Amino acid sequence: MKAVYFAWVRERIGHGDEEIAPPDSVSDVAGLMTWLIARGEQYAHAFENPKVIRVAIDQTHVKHDAKIAGAREIAFFPPMTGG
Repeated sequence: MKAVYFAWVRERIGHGDEEIAPPDSVSDVAGLMTWLIARGEQYAHAFENPKVIRVAIDQTHVKHDAKIAGAREIAFFPPMTGG
């Protein structure tokens, strides 16, 4: 699956997207973020407060308990404000 990172999540990780292959034991968004954190310091910094990270699976916003099986793309972004 493709992981896409936006705004300061991208800046902290150091790139905007990548192909990832989490183990079968990772079944939901929360588990995926935990798995990403274990990948290195930059991921740990990006996901240090996972509760504020918004997530979309295949361009549909989801909660952290959403299952990731069959996902083609998972996007991570911080809360945004706008006007």
